[in-house]
Amino acid sequence: MKKIEAVIRKSKFEDVKKALHQIEVNFFTYWDVTGVGNEKEGHVYRGITYSTTDIQRRYISIVVSDPFLERTIDAILNAAETGMVGDGKIFVSDITETYRIRTKEKGTDAVN
Repeated sequence: MKKIEAVIRKSKFEDVKKALHQIEVNFFTYWDVTGVGNEKEGHVYRGITYSTTDIQRRYISIVVSDPFLERTIDAILNAAETGMVGDGKIFVSDITETYRIRTKEKGTDAVN
């Protein structure tokens, strides 16, 4: 099992959610976060400089069985990409065990 954590633009969240549902990844957790990006200069709009160092994003956390890993990553990459700086990041880590509290199932049975 793998844990996929993605930090994406808030404006792309609905697209990512739809893409995940299309590949039958129906359970995930998300929350709004603020991060600091690599861009050091602000953007100028109508003569006013806006700071781009503090960036509003959405953080998504998903645990999937190994066969779902690549398709989940592909769905996020394709749905979240704009081609501009600040599209986000995806992190993947190993999960050693999972338990479903209600039924006491464990392993991949608890994920699906």
